[in-house]
Amino acid sequence: MQAKYPGWRAALLFVVLFVGVGSGSAFGTVDKHASPTLSPLPYPKALQPQVEFWTEIFGTYSEYQVVIHDAVYLDKVYAVLDFRPLLEKHSKAKVRKLKAERTKQELRKIRAALRKLHTHGAKGRTLSTREKKIRALFRDVKERHKFRKAASKKRLRAQSGIRERFRQSLHISGRYLPRMEKIFRQKGLPVVLTRLPLIESSFNIEAYSKVGAAGIWQFMPATGRLFLTINHVVDERLDPLIATRAAADLLKSNYDKLQTWPLAVTAYNHGPAGMARAVRKLGTRDIATIIRRYKSRTFGFASRNFYAELLAAIEVEQNSAKYFGPIKRDPLLRYDEVDLQHFVSLENLARAADTSTERLVTLNPSFGPLIRNGKLYVPRGHRLRIPAGARKDFTRRYAALSPRDKADQQAAAFAFHKVRRGQTLGGIARRYGTSARTLQRLNGLRSAHFIRIGQRLRVPLRGKGRRPAARSVQVARAASDGTHIVRRGESLGKIAQRYNTTVAALQRLNGIKNAALIPVGKKLRILADSPDKAKARYVKHRVRRGQTLGSIARRYGTKVSILKRLNGVKNVKRLQIGQVLRIPTG
Repeated sequence: MQAKYPGWRAALLFVVLFVGVGSGSAFGTVDKHASPTLSPLPYPKALQPQVEFWTEIFGTYSEYQVVIHDAVYLDKVYAVLDFRPLLEKHSKAKVRKLKAERTKQELRKIRAALRKLHTHGAKGRTLSTREKKIRALFRDVKERHKFRKAASKKRLRAQSGIRERFRQSLHISGRYLPRMEKIFRQKGLPVVLTRLPLIESSFNIEAYSKVGAAGIWQFMPATGRLFLTINHVVDERLDPLIATRAAADLLKSNYDKLQTWPLAVTAYNHGPAGMARAVRKLGTRDIATIIRRYKSRTFGFASRNFYAELLAAIEVEQNSAKYFGPIKRDPLLRYDEVDLQHFVSLENLARAADTSTERLVTLNPSFGPLIRNGKLYVPRGHRLRIPAGARKDFTRRYAALSPRDKADQQAAAFAFHKVRRGQTLGGIARRYGTSARTLQRLNGLRSAHFIRIGQRLRVPLRGKGRRPAARSVQVARAASDGTHIVRRGESLGKIAQRYNTTVAALQRLNGIKNAALIPVGKKLRILADSPDKAKARYVKHRVRRGQTLGSIARRYGTKVSILKRLNGVKNVKRLQIGQVLRIPTG
């Protein structure tokens, strides 16, 4: 390594062993300096070491500095590695590689020192300087086998600083925070809770975690669906303001169940059921006691530190000038809103708003990829954000759109494939000209390696692969002479469905050999008295957790009133998971 990167050890500014982190932080500043707009949260004295540790991570240490510490006693810091001097001679990529290598080496050395202290005792004459400092670090810990426990993989931990990212998140937060605070005030919640995205996502609206959490509030799909619409058309987790309303509802629900804000906030990470279990098991609602004593396989480092991180983030934000100098936040995102009465393409909406599709996506980040690439329409009933001051002209241009540009139902951008024996997700993806990852996302598959024989998969129609693509929009009524003029985007299947007939019948009647190839403008004969006319024109939908009659209606491009009448639903708030609904297709 020395030959590969000459002089890199000398360039490393320091590796310092010391006791404690954040000695300059004042205890209780979250309460003491709370502004009138930020209601204080409880600050248990027992959490002071954790809060001070995270305050330093957020406000002092750079991403090119690594703090090696104990995961239980966060004030026990073994070393701080500083790789910033290497940036003068090496690229960021090389420095990151060196950072990873050097951190692993330091962890091995510290673990060896801890094991020696456990095995050979703490006799001063046999200890190195490093070992003496570690011994002094744990002088106040009376725990049995403390050095052996501290040497375990769960206890010995390396944490990079995030000073640069935190400063950037403060800049970005200006776009949303005023409206987020208003939402929390309206719901009667402490406004200070709007700072959770500082630790969850750094206000990155496109943030995705490895386990599937998304957006600035990092909602998991299952939890998100309790409050939000999440499907192949829109993902409201990605809209900061819509997701803020959901986060406020979730936090309020947590508080109602757990009765304290430290528990409610921790439940945002660990789940309300998990925190209720901790309360029952220990017989206390004190967050510090639960963090210290509660043992659970899922109650790990992140959950134990979640509330302390929030307190630290509030501390750093309220004293941002101390940590970063003057902070100029981004201006508040301004826009007008209009309610859509039809299914309309993003391109046509951008034209009506006299802006670009990119600008509309920025204002409406919940739009899924299929809306963004024009394969699906923005759904009817969606509250569309348009540039500020554009509402009057938008209304005029929208009214002037041709009838074919304002559909009454969603475009058909999918086919369904039934899995047969021997098929893999990769093979199915190649057949339809897509990727296994796309199929995994569209069908909510946890693993690309597990699909069942007979399983129905949603497949995007892209016009590639062996199977021809098909696209459709709302089909016009048949002319009085029993004919239909094919319009752009229509498929023979949709036309057959509209007129209560079959694709085969239309092919026979019009001499069509390939049902997938029908030219725009072709006049089709429609049999007025189709034998299929009496067939019911609906599909079945099984209600899943988190779905509402409204979200189901939006998904299928219909109305709640129609679904209520068709299914005999009296109370829209009492859908049952697994209940089968009839959905009109005409």
